[in-house]
Amino acid sequence: MNNLIADVREQVIYLRELGIEALDVRIENLELRSENSRVTPSSLPISNLKSEIPKIDIPTVQTAKPAEPRIPGQSRLASLPSLASLSKRPEAEAAVEPAKQTIVTEQPTKLAAAIASTLPEPTETIEQIRAEIGPDCTRCKLATLGRSKVVNSTGNFNAELMFVGEAPGADEDEQGFPFVGRAGQLLTDIIEKGLQIPRKDVFIGNINRCRPPGNRAPESDETIACKPFLKREIAVVRPKVIVVLGATAAQNLLETKVPIGKLRGHFHDYLGTKVMPTFHPAYLLRDPHKKREVWEDMKIVRDYLAASK
Repeated sequence: MNNLIADVREQVIYLRELGIEALDVRIENLELRSENSRVTPSSLPISNLKSEIPKIDIPTVQTAKPAEPRIPGQSRLASLPSLASLSKRPEAEAAVEPAKQTIVTEQPTKLAAAIASTLPEPTETIEQIRAEIGPDCTRCKLATLGRSKVVNSTGNFNAELMFVGEAPGADEDEQGFPFVGRAGQLLTDIIEKGLQIPRKDVFIGNINRCRPPGNRAPESDETIACKPFLKREIAVVRPKVIVVLGATAAQNLLETKVPIGKLRGHFHDYLGTKVMPTFHPAYLLRDPHKKREVWEDMKIVRDYLAASK
């Protein structure tokens, strides 16, 4: 009898935790006797039931099957499902709903970001870009600072690999082609002897198409005027990898201030295209010890191109 009373008490506590405050009880032919009176419950609040349990004298009740043996000291509530998993109050469900709405509304934003991070579809040709620039461009002050020729990008218009420097030097300004001086010859060796690719099969250009006086780095107003044409060429060529040569080219294309020594050695991203920063060939002429690091960068490029075929 004590065990039965304990079980009833535990069930009452469980129902109260579920939020049930009253029971509509209809039990045929069952009478609950207290010590002084007879009670026939029809609607009995649980709070009253809990206080009356110790005084109830319950006769023998027939059950459908015998109660399972229980380990002494073990609560039957331990076998019941967790309240946290079974019961969700309306206020808890309401708290979850805004989070679902946030996830739904964020999906278009993520999709838009993914679209924006890819190269735009080309709507022009390299020849059209060159024609728009013109042979006597005056979009920045370099046109009045001793420039001889506008040096356009050259090479394969469908190249998998593209090289980008900062600006033409004296030899390039004279001949009208990028990377044709001593630094250009070293770049040719890197392409043909190192990567085993004919130079004519790659695309080569600069951030700026006019030579700055004294071979100084292009200034911000000069790059702002010229860089959009290079970006349009990248969209047309759509290379798998862009190798940016030197700090000026790397920082302009990637829009960063990180030094070239920290940028090199691993790929970066430009609108979904792999970008490998490395040292400029002109710097290698001054410090040949850096050739080893450039070769390490080129091996990463070579392996990536081989794996992507």
